[in-house]
Amino acid sequence: MRSIGETARDSGLSVSALRFYDGAGVLVPVVVDPASGYRWYGPEQVEEARLLARLRRAGMPVADIRLVLAGWAGADTDLVRGLLRAHLLRLERGLSDARSELSAVRALLERRENPMITSIGTSNATPTTRLTVSGPELAAALDAVRFAVSADPELPVLGGILFDIDGGALRVVATDRYRLAVARAGATGHTGPRLQLLVPAPLADAMRALLSDDAPVLLTVDGDRVALETETADRQAAGRCLGHEFPDYRRLVSLPAGRRVPIDVPAFREALETGPVRPAEREQDGATGDVSVLRVSDGDEVSLCDDDDEDPADVGLNRTFLLDALAAGDRDRLILELGAPKAPVVIRRPDDEESFSLLMPVRLDG
Repeated sequence: MRSIGETARDSGLSVSALRFYDGAGVLVPVVVDPASGYRWYGPEQVEEARLLARLRRAGMPVADIRLVLAGWAGADTDLVRGLLRAHLLRLERGLSDARSELSAVRALLERRENPMITSIGTSNATPTTRLTVSGPELAAALDAVRFAVSADPELPVLGGILFDIDGGALRVVATDRYRLAVARAGATGHTGPRLQLLVPAPLADAMRALLSDDAPVLLTVDGDRVALETETADRQAAGRCLGHEFPDYRRLVSLPAGRRVPIDVPAFREALETGPVRPAEREQDGATGDVSVLRVSDGDEVSLCDDDDEDPADVGLNRTFLLDALAAGDRDRLILELGAPKAPVVIRRPDDEESFSLLMPVRLDG
């Protein structure tokens, strides 16, 4: 006999998924302890669980999965083959419909214009702009967002850091879809309309290397080129902006207020590194790291949960992403802001409301 934890590990399904499929009558354990409710599975059920995991990843409906498992061991495989064929046809029709809808969205996107914002890299008619930026603040801002830059070659627009110049502020923003980070640096000298430029990550790294002292630096934007130089003009990092328009991040960070919980970062980091985790059920931007499940008590204490202790309000986060966000927060005390279980989790600095990170939660249910 195998425990539910062993079956989960050997099959690729999570414990919560096995519980779900037990309740749905798809994969019922051989023995359930009447006192504790603990589930035990037979050796042959591990193979069934692996098959179930494949069908689940293919998006097959639960009703069909139940029939496939019921007919799998039989001599007549016509039913199983028919169910697989029918599901593949559904997927192909769905892909065709999705292509049509996405083509319509692209057509709408091509017709849409936003004349209120100048996006560098999409036009060469932008006049030269110069502004002075606090060196220490820009260094801290770049450090706070660098971890969220995407490395996905299929989405080059996310492979840079947005410099959003508006009034007396320079905001830097990065996202890889699963993480988003925003930070602010003071700036003077820009009096024109809001200006956005998408700086490639290697150029942003070269800019960061210049910021080694407390002196202000000069940022110059000329057409699709951007340069950062020291106050004495003895060092410079310059290059072309990416020719893409960054998504409207202000929409992405407009979230309902959640429950704010202060955390002691060193202690919380140690708990994450040594505490219970669940295996990730899908890849996140190249990362398949473990999932840490967070729970907030009535006394505003954050704890980590294992597979045998579930609550609908639990929030799962990619552990590596969460550790990166804590490091980028650069404080011994930070604030976790948690809304609904499927809403992004916000990591805030208690002394700076304009520097924060968002992490998308990982689905925990079956």
